[in-house]
Amino acid sequence: MSSPSPSQPIRRVWIDDGCISCNLCEDLAPEVFEVPVGADCQVRPGYRERLADYAVEAQVVEAAESCPTEVIRLERD
Repeated sequence: MSSPSPSQPIRRVWIDDGCISCNLCEDLAPEVFEVPVGADCQVRPGYRERLADYAVEAQVVEAAESCPTEVIRLERD
């Protein structure tokens, strides 16, 4: 996937295999990510509507950039 312009909105968020359940993504963007007890990180249902808020989108980008295993994926328009 090419590096899209940061000005393009995030269209899709997903988690690749390799999550270590460190909770960092949930700490940074709790409206989009959750880490259930004993499970890997998950993207919350309905997250797309929350991405309309610029602050939430910025938190998701920070979570992806901070992920120690680099498994958070973002697709932009």
